[in-house]
Amino acid sequence: MENQTPRTIDADTEDFAALFAASEAQAGPVQEGKVVSGTVIQLTKDYAVIDIGYKSEGQVPMSEFSPGPAGEPGVKVGDRVEVLVESRENDTGMVVLSKEKADKMRIWDEISAACERDELVEGVIVGRVKGGLSVDIGVKAFLPGSQVDIRPVRNLDKMIGEKFKFKVIKFNKKRGNIVLSRRVLLEKEREELKKETLKNLKEGAILKGVVKNLTDYGAFIDLGGIDGLLHVTDMSWGRIGHPSEMFEVGAEVRIVVLKFDPATERVSLGLKQIQEDPWHRADEKYPVGTRVKGKVVSLTDYGAFIELEQGVEGLVHVSEMSWTKRVKHPSKLVNQGDAVEAVVLDIDPKAKRISLGMKQIEANPWTLLEDKYPIGSVIRGEVRNVTDFGVFVGVEEGIDGLVHVSDVSWTERIKHPSEKFKKGDVVEAVVLNIDVENERFSLGIKQLAADPWTTLTERHPVGARARGKVTKVTDFGAFVELEPGIEGLVHVSEMKDERVENPRDVVKEGDEIEVKVIDMDLQERKVALSIKALNRDGGEEDYREYLRKQGDGRARLGDLMEKFNRRK
Repeated sequence: MENQTPRTIDADTEDFAALFAASEAQAGPVQEGKVVSGTVIQLTKDYAVIDIGYKSEGQVPMSEFSPGPAGEPGVKVGDRVEVLVESRENDTGMVVLSKEKADKMRIWDEISAACERDELVEGVIVGRVKGGLSVDIGVKAFLPGSQVDIRPVRNLDKMIGEKFKFKVIKFNKKRGNIVLSRRVLLEKEREELKKETLKNLKEGAILKGVVKNLTDYGAFIDLGGIDGLLHVTDMSWGRIGHPSEMFEVGAEVRIVVLKFDPATERVSLGLKQIQEDPWHRADEKYPVGTRVKGKVVSLTDYGAFIELEQGVEGLVHVSEMSWTKRVKHPSKLVNQGDAVEAVVLDIDPKAKRISLGMKQIEANPWTLLEDKYPIGSVIRGEVRNVTDFGVFVGVEEGIDGLVHVSDVSWTERIKHPSEKFKKGDVVEAVVLNIDVENERFSLGIKQLAADPWTTLTERHPVGARARGKVTKVTDFGAFVELEPGIEGLVHVSEMKDERVENPRDVVKEGDEIEVKVIDMDLQERKVALSIKALNRDGGEEDYREYLRKQGDGRARLGDLMEKFNRRK
């Protein structure tokens, strides 16, 4: 028995070694970096234990398994999973495995196969990177900005989170480099759509399209593989400041083809042409005299444009805004956006013009003036303005009357009204005339007193002697003031019996002299005087006889009066 014991131990040892060797041979060697299939045999808090048919089990971090909807573990005992062998054994004697890396290797293989078959891949844009976007197609891939769309995309960030199909245009597994393109797919789709669109594209055709881009001058509409321009002037019969007031990118619109050039593939589109031109019946809707309401849409130096309805605007000229106010600019009365009332003054549908008046909403105050201020009545007002030709006197709010310089005085020679008046003076005047049509109110100050010329013959009858002051001496005679503002002329021929070469040798300015009235023209306001007639006896008859001896006395007097007129 003693001799048998060692032999039994050796036999058992040899049997165990044989079994172990057989087990090793059955399991086969496990190579690092290889993807193998295994079964989950145990779950711990941090790891899933997986039997991969090796002498020892492997472990995979639980974080590599996506959790379920309710937060439960993403794997259970018995599941078959593919894992990557990272190392044979760790310090605990377990094989180090990775499901995540195995998945990525499988995805790389699938992508490689898709490239070989020229197939598309699907992915989600997950972020913005330098030069483009990062896309998750199972692994991270790069989408250059130039390959995002057919047209440059200004805001790439808005595409983050979107899911698309892509074409792989560059693939390098060793470097882990994948470059994608969405543009090539869109161009291919667009080319197919274009062929179908061209079949229906002709002038007058009504099509549907999608707003692709907005500019200051219009909107580009995608008709399906080909773009058309909808100019801002063809969007609406009304006024549009910017296309964004009517459209937004991505909106579907119904438009009509205005023009199509097959050679250049340029398409001009219209939207307002689908609707009736509102001017076609404008004269029926807005006859002359109609009271209308509208909105101020534009102001110019000469007036305000009022929108009566979309596409129909009328002009209120600055002169038609107020009966009494002198409106220098429409902005003094209205602002853009104001709602106003007006009256249609004229309409021309062919020229697409409507003339409007705001002041016609109220009664014309000028039509009431004749009753309030009859001709000959006296008014009292403030001097509002002084001009070269007269002064404007306030009659009532917004209405001024003009006192012309010629109506200031019967007798004074006024070179400029400022000699007598200044702004703010309060004056009285007589109403001379009211012109309602031309809105003119004429006043006179001199008419407050009687015209001294009407009674001049009573004070200075022809043939009577008078005394006066020499106010001016000229080559043809001397002017003598008979009374304030009334002068007569002593012609050089009426100074002495003998010939006088120079009137200044006889009289000088400022002299007080005695003269005789020899003629008078009240209508022309002229008086002829004589010095030499004073030396003749016999009165007026002797003097007229003297004139007859000298020739045609009236003719000579006419010459004298003509010179007097020139002097005046």
